[in-house]
Amino acid sequence: MKRFLFPSLLVILLVSCSLNEHPKDQIPEEQAYTTARQLYQNTVATLYNYIGGDADGQGLQGTCRGVYDLNTFGSDEAMLPTRGGDWYDGGLWQAMYKHSWAPGHDLCKNAWLYLYKVITLCNRSLETLQAHGNLVDAATLRGYQAEVRACRAMYYWYLMDLFGNVPLITSSDVSMSQVTQEKRSITFAFIVKELQTVLPDLADENSVKSGYYYGRVTRPVACFILAKLMLNAEVYGDDDWTDGQRPDGSRMKFSVDGQTMNAWQATVYYCDKLDASFALMPNYRDNFLVHNETSTENIFVIPMDKNFYRQQQQNLFRSYHYRHAAAYGFTGENGSCATRKALEVFGYATKAEDPRFGENYFAGPVVDLNGNAVADRGGKQLVYYPTAVEMNLSGSPYVETAGARMRKYEVDKNALKDGKLMDNDIVLFRLADALLMRAEAKVRMGQSGQSDFDRVRSRSTGAHREATLLNILDERLLELAWEGWRRQDLIRFGLFRSLYDGNDRVKEDDGHTTVYPIPADVRAMNVKLVQNKGY
Repeated sequence: MKRFLFPSLLVILLVSCSLNEHPKDQIPEEQAYTTARQLYQNTVATLYNYIGGDADGQGLQGTCRGVYDLNTFGSDEAMLPTRGGDWYDGGLWQAMYKHSWAPGHDLCKNAWLYLYKVITLCNRSLETLQAHGNLVDAATLRGYQAEVRACRAMYYWYLMDLFGNVPLITSSDVSMSQVTQEKRSITFAFIVKELQTVLPDLADENSVKSGYYYGRVTRPVACFILAKLMLNAEVYGDDDWTDGQRPDGSRMKFSVDGQTMNAWQATVYYCDKLDASFALMPNYRDNFLVHNETSTENIFVIPMDKNFYRQQQQNLFRSYHYRHAAAYGFTGENGSCATRKALEVFGYATKAEDPRFGENYFAGPVVDLNGNAVADRGGKQLVYYPTAVEMNLSGSPYVETAGARMRKYEVDKNALKDGKLMDNDIVLFRLADALLMRAEAKVRMGQSGQSDFDRVRSRSTGAHREATLLNILDERLLELAWEGWRRQDLIRFGLFRSLYDGNDRVKEDDGHTTVYPIPADVRAMNVKLVQNKGY
């Protein structure tokens, strides 16, 4: 739900990965940067137009065929099975399930171009702030610069996480021929240093609350990213992810606020800061309500308001059966669903089924918002059959109904555009994740993570479990289903493998699929870019 509307923003078009396009050419510079307000609008505020999106490949979450899909459908959490004539799409989604993606895969290209587009905009914003900094006082300028640098670091984090060795570009005045790759460890160190450097100048505000900082990258957001970086330091500090060796997080040293810490200690340090500023909501579902702006747990969200913002939540639309969506007054694409592995972790249809299964998935008979039965296209009760799911459902009697469907967010009865324009803010970061990160880091140090583990788990279930590493991994799926973390978690635990067991299964024991290939079209424009191993 919207609480603060950024003023009208400069429209920026970047239709290719050229690094030399200048959005200020759209409006004369003397008009675009004449007041402090315009400086903020056209350098800082404009960047938040790209956190979400309304077209394929755009946004960190909410849209299709981009960053979120690489992190979700490339894992063992969710899938888009072929349903007869639907969802084959040239083998696109089967490749995600089988881990048989190649440099020409559309999702890789979309994510790469999107992330570099925003990085390029950040670089331009920093140059503009430097050129027109006289419009504001020194402290305000430092704050604006810190915010843009933190945004750029966040996008580099997603880029490095997905693609490994990537070009590190900090200026917009760079030709494509000048672009070269950095080792992953170098980009990792750059991101950490950038965030640590700007941390004191970022606003120490909750960006989920109503007001001036709503939806912005503030100090808690940066602390959350730093915690993620430290928890995954063994992965990000590894420049050859195919040799079976990684750095040891307990031996990796970081300077943190004047102290020397290893990766796990630094993870705990940044999570401590978040725990001091946020609190778990009493009920799991409170974080995903139509009016979830009251959440004390959410740390960073994509602001949603059907009357003011154009960014969309397409993931629910993509999952609902046609008749299920119609019962809400929407349309649906009858696509995405849980894998059998996800069902196993949730204990589906067993005495030990986790209560969060029903919060995250629709399964069994489908009803409308008034509890009335919804009919399928044959006039019978519509029923979802979670265990009937497989990669190719063509010819199956469950072709339309196999798979537990995404629920997660409360249905906004007044949503527009087939339900894609809703008022539920899309949750990117929240405290429950930070508590599980801290629990994991403590266990990796040989300490007990039980307290943090229990804090998260006890909200939803009274069933006790020991806070072992593997139980923490399972708990992360139970708590964070559909939130885009499963791929990263599996890689960190050394368990990233396809569920597909056919004869044409990809040989991935070397770990090459833990990063995606550099897109073929990008390499065609710059032959100096070296393809990741295994592709």
